[in-house]
Amino acid sequence: MILSKIFDPPRELKPGKLVMNRKKIRMNSINENQEERNFDNLQHQDAIEKIKELTKKAETCFFSTAKSTEGSNGTRPMSVLETDDQGNLWFLCANDSHVYSEIKFEPFVKLYFQGSAHSDFLYLEGHASLSRDQDKIEELWNPMVKNWFTEGKDDPRIAVIKYEPKSGYYWDNKHGNFVAGVKMMIGAISGKTMDDSIEGELKV
Repeated sequence: MILSKIFDPPRELKPGKLVMNRKKIRMNSINENQEERNFDNLQHQDAIEKIKELTKKAETCFFSTAKSTEGSNGTRPMSVLETDDQGNLWFLCANDSHVYSEIKFEPFVKLYFQGSAHSDFLYLEGHASLSRDQDKIEELWNPMVKNWFTEGKDDPRIAVIKYEPKSGYYWDNKHGNFVAGVKMMIGAISGKTMDDSIEGELKV
């Protein structure tokens, strides 16, 4: 992927703010000059499989709540402990944390992933819910988590976050970073735009 191609995903319609219509955007001359097809919108199971693929590569994300509390900017890195077959992402947090309070106030959350230096980018919009599901805590638990929850699986501070993505956007390459790099070198020599990129909307 060429980093200069990455753009902020279109925002939701809000009064008094500049809005970009996702359906009308076809990027710029960089994409128009591509020698190969590089758009592929994915829906339902195909979208879920792409989410599972990219979250597995990235493992962590920027978790951005719609509202921030005092002492928080509303964004923090968090580890994805599981992406299930329905496309839901699972996290653990403390029930006295900013992220817990912010989700309770407004469950709309955006996630930002980067799986490698030049590919495996993912943006998701969805809703988060909180629980104290002990069975899920047992399922998600690994020994490293005890660094933060020092009383172990029964630590009363543990809360489970279930994140349900509704839509998103991905930027990736079709055949891996090595092939993409070779194509880019060929493109630089030939004067053609060739970067093996693929991108598109996700609708879960």
